[in-house]
Amino acid sequence: MTDRLTPGDEAPDFTLPTDDGGTVSLKDLRGGKVIVYFYPNAMTPGCTTQACDFSDSLSSLQAAGYTVVGISPNDPAKLAKFRDRDGLTITLASDEDRAVMTAYGAYGEKKLYGKLVEGVIRSTFVVDEQGRIELAQYNVKATGHVAKLRRDLGLAS
Repeated sequence: MTDRLTPGDEAPDFTLPTDDGGTVSLKDLRGGKVIVYFYPNAMTPGCTTQACDFSDSLSSLQAAGYTVVGISPNDPAKLAKFRDRDGLTITLASDEDRAVMTAYGAYGEKKLYGKLVEGVIRSTFVVDEQGRIELAQYNVKATGHVAKLRRDLGLAS
């Protein structure tokens, strides 16, 4: 497993395919703050809750200078279905080989229902304007996470 990132670390750059047929690159977002979050599987209950919460908060996050990118191992076609089914407005990116997740320490051993398994570790990172990690949160809960993140960032709810 890759070491976990901590505030001040350089954020690993990435270019990934998105749900809309395009790509998203962290370097292209430099100059603004970016919330990058990793989730295990589109269209599952927890991941849907989290994606909907980010979508519901997107306009206020954008007003505070943040771009949101959700990354999962799902292919772009499944991400497009996820976006359409739930009316998602955030950018969804596909990391099918899990290389970006691994670089962020968001893929590896985790406990699932009391068993040790290898998989996506639900994680959120805030990347500052210079491309450095401002906030790194691992093993986050899907429900209530966006509200907690907003509090951590000092944004009114």
